[in-house]
Amino acid sequence: MTLTRLHDPQSRSFASDNYAGAHPAVLAAIAAANDGHQPAYGEDVYTRRLQEVIRAHFGARAEVFPVFNGTGANVIALTAVLPRWGAVIAPDTAHIHTDEAGAPERVTGLKLLTVPSADGKLTPELVAREAWGWGDEHRPQPLAVSITQTTERGTLYTPDEIRAVADYAHAHGMAVHLDGARIWNAAAALGVPLREFTTDASVDVLSLGGTKNGLLGAEAVVVLDPDRAAGLTYLRKLGMQLASKMRFLSAQLLALFDDDLGLRNAAHANAMTARLRAALAAGIADGRLPGLRFTQDSPANAIFAVLPEGMADRLRRRVHFYDWDAARREVRWMTAWDTTPEDVDRFVAIIFDEFGSSPPSVKPRL
Repeated sequence: MTLTRLHDPQSRSFASDNYAGAHPAVLAAIAAANDGHQPAYGEDVYTRRLQEVIRAHFGARAEVFPVFNGTGANVIALTAVLPRWGAVIAPDTAHIHTDEAGAPERVTGLKLLTVPSADGKLTPELVAREAWGWGDEHRPQPLAVSITQTTERGTLYTPDEIRAVADYAHAHGMAVHLDGARIWNAAAALGVPLREFTTDASVDVLSLGGTKNGLLGAEAVVVLDPDRAAGLTYLRKLGMQLASKMRFLSAQLLALFDDDLGLRNAAHANAMTARLRAALAAGIADGRLPGLRFTQDSPANAIFAVLPEGMADRLRRRVHFYDWDAARREVRWMTAWDTTPEDVDRFVAIIFDEFGSSPPSVKPRL
């Protein structure tokens, strides 16, 4: 059978790590899992092996539940830690609040209690703004806290910062959920194992991302403290996230742990963002990029920047990316596991060209 390619395989953008294709090792893992028959609904050898790997990385009590996508992981994870009357405290930038079409509230019936956060991070002091009203029948009960690593603003929690939030939450009877859509980028940026800022930092339930880091389409809910999260076996089916041919989801997730592929992919994406940022910082410093400024210290694979009036639209005629806050002229540039140094240098040249300047003659060594 002849397959027709409908896109230009040389096309590159800086819009989202979701734009990248699947890593060849992931496609190979799917193919390796394909021949013959395996039991359905997670009784296969790949899902059993995934459980062993997850426990090796997150602790002996960890339980893994592969799902199709990140929204499904977040909805099911939060449902597992809350009663019907529960509420979740989250930053106002949280993906569960801004980018999931109301799914957490509509599907589960929970209430989101958001607090303003310029950098996308929560602190015990910010959590305290909504951590009140227990026993008041007129108020949804704040019984969980949700944080994101890395955050939607590209920022990063240290393990100590996560532990501080978790300690405060637990002291007030609340569970802690971590949305780890870009958890691999966080681990690569921090230089620590996944466990150090999840299990060891007292997170209770984790949405483990994969699609943004080279998977074809697989995420997982990882229960780190089974005492605080119940019913995942039933909730996954109820939430339409139970794969019959689960071996193909599990094989993809296993691929990220094999030979540190997930960390290597994320470290590369982070390095490409650092390369882009260094080149732009040089242009800002010597006045060749007037009006461009960074708005966040984002150490992983995202850059947030403000551009002069009209510049974003001019640049977008040549390279695709998204506005983050159009009213502020703030944009987001992202790199992925397959972004190359040449991709970055080409984008840098375009930016300098639109500013009427010459790009750096010496490329940053990263």
